[in-house]
Amino acid sequence: MANTMTMERGPQRRASTAPSVIAHGASGIGFEGVSVAYGSQTILESLTLTVKPGEIVALIGPSGSGKTTALRAVAGFVQPSAGRITIGDRDVTRLPPYARNIGMVVQNYALFPHMRVEDNVAFGLRARGADAEVIRERVPECLGLVGMAKYAKRYPRELSGGQQQRVAIARALAIRPQVLLLDEPLSALDAQIRRSMLDELAKLHRTLPSLTVLYVTHDQTEALTLANHIGIMRDGHLVAYGDAQGLYRHPPNRFAAEFLGRANVLPAQQLEPMDDGRARVRFHGQPLEGCNHHGLAAGAACFVCVRPHHLRFAAGGGERGGDGRRLNQLTGVVVSVQWLGEMHSIVLDVEGELLRLTCAPLAEPPEPGTALSVRFDPADVTLVPEAERHG
Repeated sequence: MANTMTMERGPQRRASTAPSVIAHGASGIGFEGVSVAYGSQTILESLTLTVKPGEIVALIGPSGSGKTTALRAVAGFVQPSAGRITIGDRDVTRLPPYARNIGMVVQNYALFPHMRVEDNVAFGLRARGADAEVIRERVPECLGLVGMAKYAKRYPRELSGGQQQRVAIARALAIRPQVLLLDEPLSALDAQIRRSMLDELAKLHRTLPSLTVLYVTHDQTEALTLANHIGIMRDGHLVAYGDAQGLYRHPPNRFAAEFLGRANVLPAQQLEPMDDGRARVRFHGQPLEGCNHHGLAAGAACFVCVRPHHLRFAAGGGERGGDGRRLNQLTGVVVSVQWLGEMHSIVLDVEGELLRLTCAPLAEPPEPGTALSVRFDPADVTLVPEAERHG
């Protein structure tokens, strides 16, 4: 099945007070059945995806999943073996990179070490034959957007990693791109600078709300922080797609649940649909209830997905199933207890499956080897199918 996904909603547009660095009119990106193969090996298969103008879409996935190949195909560095790519209303599938009017930022900054900051930012403009007046206006404008105007005369070696990446973003914006491609732009930075840069990128998009961004990362936090929509890639396929919160709360398959944030995923059987959009299942005989968001049929085997922060210590009471067992309550043996500063992380062995609970720091955490019961609300549980669908 082709991976057909279309954006439904974008950020609110602002009035015309935004800087003039973006090409006239916002442009989207379209993948129509795009495949990329190297010899007999298919790297990207039948990707169909529409990125609407003014949105940030993050493609995430493990190494070799096809996410960077998709981005490089938009840039023109990779030639599709099948399908069509559009930017705005132009078919760019066969156009060379310089004719696509895209800005691109990669993880290693790619600044020219012998050039000052202002000359790095001006490089793309000069390569396109921009006149001196345009360069004099646009270079400080773009450096101002990323908070680097006062560093115009410095060389890259005189800047921190975060500052160099800001310069790389300014350079990408200076040519007035129709779309901005970001390929693991923060992966070379340390954790503290990465968090700061996430804030800077979010601020930049608020300043330039018509800028369309395709963002490739392996980092779920970056995707959840920045993106309007997230696509999860695996083995060259788009296996999950949706708005960030919806995809996190109701993942469509086990891989998406476990890749986008931490999740407890338990095998279950004997699904019984209910009238309120929920369903009951059995995990080793224990009744569990959750949201049947994906419309699974009666009797189906599935997975129960619940996030660690939704688990609570059970203190008796609660609804019981027809056989008298407490609904959505599990008992296991404590395997490990970790103090992580702002929380405790507790791992239980429940019928051979590991279940993780996170909570505020405990004055007296449980000891490994002791029995512990936990419970969770049906509204915080999503039932996901066993099979993984593409598209």
